[in-house]
Amino acid sequence: MVTLRVEDTRPSQSVARFAVFGLAIVLVVSTLAVRLSYLQLSQATYYSGRAAANRIVLEALPSSRGLVYDRDGNLLVRNVPSFTVKVRPADIPGDQRDAVVGRLAHLLGVDPGDVNVLIDRNPGSRFDLVRVANDVPEDLARLISEERLSLPGVEVVAEARREYTDGPLLSQILGYTGAVDAEELGTLRDLGYLPDDVLGKTGVEATYEDVMRGSYGVQQVERDATGRRLDVLATLEQPVSGDSLELTIDVDMQRIAEKALAYAVKEAKLPRAVLAVMDPQTGEILALVSLPTYDDNLFASGISTTDFERLAKDRSQPLINHAVANHFSPGSAYKLVAAVGALGDRKITTRTILQTAPYLTIGGARYVEHGGRGFGPQDIYGGFAWSSDTFFYQLGGMLGIDRLAYWGNQFGFGQSTGIDLPGEVPGIVPSNQWKYETLGQPIYPGETYHAAIGQGYVEVTPLQLLNAYAALANGGMLYKPQVVRRVLAADGSVVRDFEPELLHEVDVDPDVLSVMRVASRRVVSAGYTVVGARNMRLDGRPFILAGKSGTAEFGVRDAQGRLPYHTWFVGFLPKSLTVANGTPAAVEQRAAAQLRKADSELAVVGFAYGSNSFGNVGTEIVKYFLQLYYGLDADYRWPDAYRTSNFYGQP
Repeated sequence: MVTLRVEDTRPSQSVARFAVFGLAIVLVVSTLAVRLSYLQLSQATYYSGRAAANRIVLEALPSSRGLVYDRDGNLLVRNVPSFTVKVRPADIPGDQRDAVVGRLAHLLGVDPGDVNVLIDRNPGSRFDLVRVANDVPEDLARLISEERLSLPGVEVVAEARREYTDGPLLSQILGYTGAVDAEELGTLRDLGYLPDDVLGKTGVEATYEDVMRGSYGVQQVERDATGRRLDVLATLEQPVSGDSLELTIDVDMQRIAEKALAYAVKEAKLPRAVLAVMDPQTGEILALVSLPTYDDNLFASGISTTDFERLAKDRSQPLINHAVANHFSPGSAYKLVAAVGALGDRKITTRTILQTAPYLTIGGARYVEHGGRGFGPQDIYGGFAWSSDTFFYQLGGMLGIDRLAYWGNQFGFGQSTGIDLPGEVPGIVPSNQWKYETLGQPIYPGETYHAAIGQGYVEVTPLQLLNAYAALANGGMLYKPQVVRRVLAADGSVVRDFEPELLHEVDVDPDVLSVMRVASRRVVSAGYTVVGARNMRLDGRPFILAGKSGTAEFGVRDAQGRLPYHTWFVGFLPKSLTVANGTPAAVEQRAAAQLRKADSELAVVGFAYGSNSFGNVGTEIVKYFLQLYYGLDADYRWPDAYRTSNFYGQP
């Protein structure tokens, strides 16, 4: 059987598909060619500019921070060259971060976790630089720079680092600079601050940050694909250097003050202590020492976590300037307020005699005299010289709490002095209104007694006490204390000259203040509370010191019911430091004549926290300072004063 096969004469389907595919390719290629021609001919300039923009960026050009000098032109703070290591998180490949951080940490000699914390806490974006190490040695900086391939995103930058020439001596005044944090950046970004910036954190570095920082410039920089700088193409705006500061501080006096205070801290084993010196005629702070302290160079170099935690956890609080940022019970040094108030309100005169006694009673409560005995009948001079508690209880009762508060406010207590240092606290001056607002109760009569002798609710800073006695010494002018004298431009010209700023004049008859200056001298000449000071001599002549000591209980009673206590002395010296030799009465008559002039040029306060000492360590601090500063004829220190004791009854 024959099988017939019929041939299909229609075009092949595969050929048709090939033709369609070929036509599509022709159309796509044609479209791309037309588009490419368009871009090359009409958009070349636009896209070449976009490409350049990807590798040319604008960078801030930091300014030079202002310097700091003392009142005699001695350099206290300067800028020194330094290398800083920074990281740009966006430039670290995600799968290489652990390796990059580990290698960088190994080179820097730090824990990788610390580097990661700094990167993760970056207050800016992932494209901003993060400061991870300051003050890197030059050879290490070069090594890190050379490891470019193994450390993507890591940059070494040459910067200026702050150097504090005297280290701990002035740390509480100068403060330090540190990296800006996220909260600060939120308010400062609009002022030109960058995430890797530094700014003043404490002291005058913080108070005068806007003056010292200067203005940043702008430069055009070329970078490669990894973000590393290739070249600086142009400086579009030059930076403007910050202004410098000239302080009121006399650095030589500061060294002497530190030596005197350090001696007392060592001998009496003080956890905290303050010595501050002021010119009563201007409010200028000549020296201010708060111990213990710290070295601000630790912060300038980038303090380690371990070192910072050690300082922060220290119970003696070395990071706090106790002269302004902490308040304490002033004890008998506060009796000036009740004395001036009673005389000013005419509750007493200089002829008024009050009987002192072993104690006074209110209801069934006894308010005892220090030492447990009275001092007999006394006028204001004797009451102040012997520092009789029962004498001043009576003055407090005559005035009442609200008038006592009024006179406390007149001397600047219960309010900030306005000193140009950060962290100042206002202290407490109790009144009926204050207690109602604070505790919901009125002041009780016994609390008025306590306020009159600087105990109970009364709290003052060492600076406030110094400023109050400076006002007494100068005739009633309560000045705003200041530590900056002038602002200087980079060329040394004066940008701003600070004049003495009067807060107010104490509203009392000048004769009242004259009486209390003489009474303050009686405190020293009586020798009861200020041991040895009446014998001080300069060039063979009696040395005139006036002032007031104080002892104030505080805290928690021990097993025997005893309270710890602070000791104070605040004093001033007339312009003529000495008087002619003669009988004790003649010497005191001449000293009183000098003190009536209100021309004192130096006031000083010594404060010994928790001294629990046999004598008044505050007094010993001031005596030793004056001995060193003026070169007095002998050593007037009293060794027994520093001895730890549970002796009570000091005024």
